[in-house]
Amino acid sequence: MRLSKDQLMGSAFVALGTVLFVCFFYAAIVSKLLPPYEKRLLSVIQNDRYYCLLVPLTLPVIIMGVYLHWLSMKMFKHA
Repeated sequence: MRLSKDQLMGSAFVALGTVLFVCFFYAAIVSKLLPPYEKRLLSVIQNDRYYCLLVPLTLPVIIMGVYLHWLSMKMFKHA
């Protein structure tokens, strides 16, 4: 079965989103539950408190932005 260019790009976006979600989930939740690391990079990820709180706090802002975008499109359409 041969995939079209759109199907291939869609699959790539889904795969990238999945990888980014798994990385964020590890950095924000799983690494905090594990014992301390000796490797510097893993230790920095484990002790991070900024990005593990920043990303969830952007969700309400994104929801408001999507709502305002939808509202402005409705106003423009019916004007």
